[in-house]
Amino acid sequence: MTVSRVDKMIARLRDLQVASPDIEASAVVSVDGLIMASALPADTEEDRVSAMSAAMLSLGERIAQELGRGGLDEVYIRGTGGYVVLTAVGEEAVLTALARDKAKLGLIFLEMRRAAKDLETLVG
Repeated sequence: MTVSRVDKMIARLRDLQVASPDIEASAVVSVDGLIMASALPADTEEDRVSAMSAAMLSLGERIAQELGRGGLDEVYIRGTGGYVVLTAVGEEAVLTALARDKAKLGLIFLEMRRAAKDLETLVG
């Protein structure tokens, strides 16, 4: 049986969530705002997550560039209920993770960078 690229991406997202239990959900989204793969809870609207992720990555890249901060590494938002963390997956996609409010961000960033590197080979 052949495993599809999408199945491999979903497996990598699940591995990310196992490696960092503070990550409650994750998705790979195209820069156009389309969902490519997800490990999101059933009550989460994939279309909403994907559109907002692409918009935030684009805005973050523009802000970093315009203000002379170099290339974008991560974008994160802290809310009272936790974090939304985004990181680029090559030139074509973004990895989005939803993390608990008590999450250790250093570990989240580390695991997300590792996952993004692995996902880049599947996206391209």
